[in-house]
This record gives sequence, C-alpha cells and structure tokens, in this order.
Amino acid sequence: MAKSELEELVEFLHDERDPVRSVALEHLVGFSVGPQASVFHNDNFRPILDLKVLSMSIGRTTALHAFTILANLCSDLKVRDIIATDDEYLQFLVNSILDVNNRNADLVCILLANVAKHENAKKFFTFDKVQTASNDVFKSPKAIDCLIDVFVKGADKSFNKSANFDYLSFFFADVSRFVEGRKYFVTEQKYDGVVPISKLLVFTEMYDSKVRREGVASTIKNSLFEVEAHVNLLDEDGVNILPYLLLPIATSEDANLDEEELFKLPDELQLLPEDKRREPIEEIICVHLESLLLLCSTKSAREYLRSKSVYPLIRELHKNSNNDKVQEICDRIVQMLMRDEDPNNDKMEEIPTKEELGDIESDEEEAKKIEQRLEEEAEEESSDDDEIVEVV
Repeated sequence: MAKSELEELVEFLHDERDPVRSVALEHLVGFSVGPQASVFHNDNFRPILDLKVLSMSIGRTTALHAFTILANLCSDLKVRDIIATDDEYLQFLVNSILDVNNRNADLVCILLANVAKHENAKKFFTFDKVQTASNDVFKSPKAIDCLIDVFVKGADKSFNKSANFDYLSFFFADVSRFVEGRKYFVTEQKYDGVVPISKLLVFTEMYDSKVRREGVASTIKNSLFEVEAHVNLLDEDGVNILPYLLLPIATSEDANLDEEELFKLPDELQLLPEDKRREPIEEIICVHLESLLLLCSTKSAREYLRSKSVYPLIRELHKNSNNDKVQEICDRIVQMLMRDEDPNNDKMEEIPTKEELGDIESDEEEAKKIEQRLEEEAEEESSDDDEIVEVV
C-alpha cells in the first residue's frame, strides 16, 4: 500500500461512522509492525488516541483489532509512553482483564505485559478499586491482588472460557523489576494472609504453557533480589520456595545421588516418577539456576541449600547438560556452596543486600544498573529487556 493511501486509512480511525472505522482498523492491523508502523505517529500521535478510544468499544472485533495494534506498537518507546502514562486507560485495561465476559482478555494481557516495561507500571500497585461485573469474585479491592488471583483461577479457563491469562506472567515479571514489585511479591497480603509469590510457584512445572513457566520463573528470580526475604521464602512451613526451583531441574535419571544425598532432598523430590524429566527449555533452566544463585547471598541460606542436597542435584545437571550457560551457572553455584565459610560473616560482599541496593527508582535504566552490579554472580539478562510480545 502506498504511503499516501496508508495515511488516508489512518485518518479514518476518527471518522464518525462506525463501519468506516471498523474497516480501517481491520486493514491497519497488518501495518502495526515493521517500518510502516510509523504512520501511527501522524498528527502528533492522534491515531494512538483514536485506538485507545476504539479499544473501549463494546464491539468485540473492533476492540480486538485496536488492542492488537496497540500491543504491537508498544515496541515504539513514544507510543508506549503515551499508553503507559494514561492512568485512566491503565485502569481500564485492568478492568477489562478482570471482566469474566471479556472475550479479548488474553489480548489485553499481552498489551498490559508490553506496557509494563514502562516505569509508570509502578502505578498498578496503587490502583485500589476495580469496578467490574465480576467484583464478587475477588476478595481484595487492589488491582494487583485481583490480577494475581485471576491468573491462578483462570489457568484452566474456569474464570473466563475465552482466556487463560498466561501472559499476565510476563506482566508480573516486568513489574517485579521495581522495588515496589519485589516487596509486594514477597510480602504476606492482609486480605488473604498469603505471600503472592507462593501462588505462582506451582506453575514452574506447567508444561503445557511455556509462557507461564517463563514468566513465573523470571518473577521468582526478580523477587529474590529482596535478600532479607530469603529466610521466610525458604521456610518449609511457609512459602517453601526451594522445591519449586529444584523440581524443574531434577529428573528421575539423576541416578548418581547416593542414599544420604537422596534422603536430604526436599520431600517433594525424593520419590520422583520414572517419567519425570527436566524443564525442556534451557533458557528457563538458567533462570531457575540464577534464582538459586541469588539464594546463595547469605551464609544461612547457603547452609540450608547444602542441607537439602542442592549441590548433588547441580552436579548431576552440570554433568548431563551440554549447554554452556547452564554449565557456567552451575559452576558458580558450586563455588558458592563448596567454598569455606567465614564464621564471622553471614553475607557475601559480591552480592548487594537490600540496603546496598537502596530504594532505587527502578525504571528501565536503573534496573539495568542493578543488573550490572549483580552480573558477576547472577548474570542477569532478560527480565527487563525491551522485547515486546507481538500479536500476529
């Protein structure tokens, strides 16, 4: 399509006639990725404002096309800024996800995940009231609590038959980059007395959804930057996070563990079925290994990991993996667990504590600075990169 024709088509997004806008939307979806997407910058980004209005339409197809275009355009920092700084629109997105009758809920989850790469995503932790037709389903008035609960309840489409909410895991991964996010995920919430991260742990082995496993793994890793929460997270009578990090990297073929090593494993790993296999995606294995590495931040946590036969499991993984990065992180964990301990020091100088990190403004630039400081031990990578989810 010629540039002039495309520009004319974009102009129709704010036509007063509904059929005209609908036809324009349908034809513009294919131009929301690639170099021609710059046409949405026209007239000082007026098309973005039009798309936000159209996404609020009660017509499913109109909203679907508008959400699709907006989600794809989030790769453009200026467009993302326009969307992410509109608090009223962010609240609308949350409400849309929590609406049991919304057949576009999964698409809105993708848009929300892309928007969450903006520093204003911290605002999601301040949204209190969620006005939807499904209000009676949620016990908390806080948006973030409701999003967690719908992610858990909706995994099997029992909440919304048109949505599984998998891409909320990417949203959680991005908001957990912020200080506010990390603290939220590791802090018991008053409305149900549960630590939010504990609700996500079961999905580390949901093998029919790579998206869930990947997003949850990154959320766990980011939350573990809260070093002072490690003791509570490891507590077997509390969150009991360790088995959920070890199960994805364990297999029934770890035959070289001796009887004593097997006996020391967490109960959940002692009687694995014969068909138990490791996480098939090596990048996700690396994220779990980075989480274990972060748990090595303090002497007390390292001693706990030793007491639970973490080293033998890492040894077996190292032996049976051909992936260079997996082996490298395994080596780092082994160095941490097998080193001699200073009896007078409970903290590793190489890994900053929460006090050393401080209450940093966690925008993308600051998040990268944190990662650089942790790179020697945690080899931080993809949790806060700028890659968005494109809708094809």
